[in-house]
Amino acid sequence: MPWALILGGSSGLGLASAKKLAAHGYNICIVHRDRKSRLDDLEVAFSEMIAHGVRVINFNKDALQKENRKKIIDQLPKQRVKVLIHSVAKGSLKPMSGPGTKALSKEDIDITLHAMGSSWYEWTRALIDADCFSKNARNIAFTSEGNSKAWPGYGAVSAAKATLEALMRNMAVELAPLDITTNCIQAGTTETPSFLMIPGSDTLAKMAKKRNPFKRLTRPEDVANAVYLLCSDEAKWINGTVLTVDGGESIR
Repeated sequence: MPWALILGGSSGLGLASAKKLAAHGYNICIVHRDRKSRLDDLEVAFSEMIAHGVRVINFNKDALQKENRKKIIDQLPKQRVKVLIHSVAKGSLKPMSGPGTKALSKEDIDITLHAMGSSWYEWTRALIDADCFSKNARNIAFTSEGNSKAWPGYGAVSAAKATLEALMRNMAVELAPLDITTNCIQAGTTETPSFLMIPGSDTLAKMAKKRNPFKRLTRPEDVANAVYLLCSDEAKWINGTVLTVDGGESIR
């Protein structure tokens, strides 16, 4: 069975993708960072995936630490990772104006750029060096409409999404000879735990419902379906693109 490695897979888009791929025969490795109070709920989700006859392993560790990355990759089989999904949601949501530490700092930006941008390439490179990717592999990360739109408090994350997409384009070109396709999925407004942390998220959700042709928000399952489609053999020729999955919400 192929393996799917999901970074940030304990909730939202990452967990929905893990469930979808497990239902279609993928062994799952989830890297997450959660408090003990969340672990019982996660165990239920893991059991549901295991019921499909697949293996599920998880690491409650910081995916951004080099030593953790090495320990996790050492647990994965050679040439069997068919899918890497980057769904890390760790970043600053401070505004650019305000007194002292309440305003966005360079350190805040650097941490966010690494967590939500360059760490994707670090994991991709580490998997390549460890010879873990299978043939016809998929490399996927989640971006958002905030890559080009401004919203108070979203500056650092917006910069990280722009970085993510720039890395995607170059990986699509430079990793193609290794039989790896690289794409981003731009999900519509989805009420995930990370989205609810955005200042004014309730206003964003109302606006999104109003302009969406289907008059609803995007659901994690909608995005998971797109992940599964990208993993199909028929999607082999999709490479270096941002796939919009929002029901038409972003149409101008």
